Amino acid sequence: MKSFIIQKISANDLYELQKISKQTFYETFSQKNSEDNMQKYLDKNFSISKLTDEILGNSEFYFAIINGTIAGYLKINFENSQTELKYKNSVEIERIYVLKKFQKNKMGQSLIDLAIKLGKRENAEFLWLGVWEDNLNAINFYKKNGFAEFDKHIFLLGEEKQTDIMMKLNLKFL
Repeated sequence: MKSFIIQKISANDLYELQKISKQTFYETFSQKNSEDNMQKYLDKNFSISKLTDEILGNSEFYFAIINGTIAGYLKINFENSQTELKYKNSVEIERIYVLKKFQKNKMGQSLIDLAIKLGKRENAEFLWLGVWEDNLNAINFYKKNGFAEFDKHIFLLGEEKQTDIMMKLNLKFL
């Protein structure tokens, strides 16, 4: 197994963040979605202006880097930056993505471990996330890490409504 580092992202890293965001999202979801809806989502959600607002807001981003290559990243949202559950006692994992060729290197596990640490730093009661109901690998990964389903919500990919399973992890017992 190759070693990697996790590094907090700053505003100076926006173009690298945009690149890995688009690359990992496309790689993960393009086979089951239309090209048009994919492009609309990528353009809207990974624009430099949107990423700038997020990085300067109440979100934190972290790169997973292996041999100088950005292989994945974490986006975690606090308080009012959360997409839905805007509770002071919760923290949202909005994105954990790792390029497929690096997924066997335990980067995803290290990123989720970091998210748990950040949630505890904030004295959060729980971490939560939304995961597409068709992304069974991710659902199983989160379950393996102690997350449990608690609700569902609609996720808009371009013009298509999809269902996300909402999952949470109680941090008080960790």
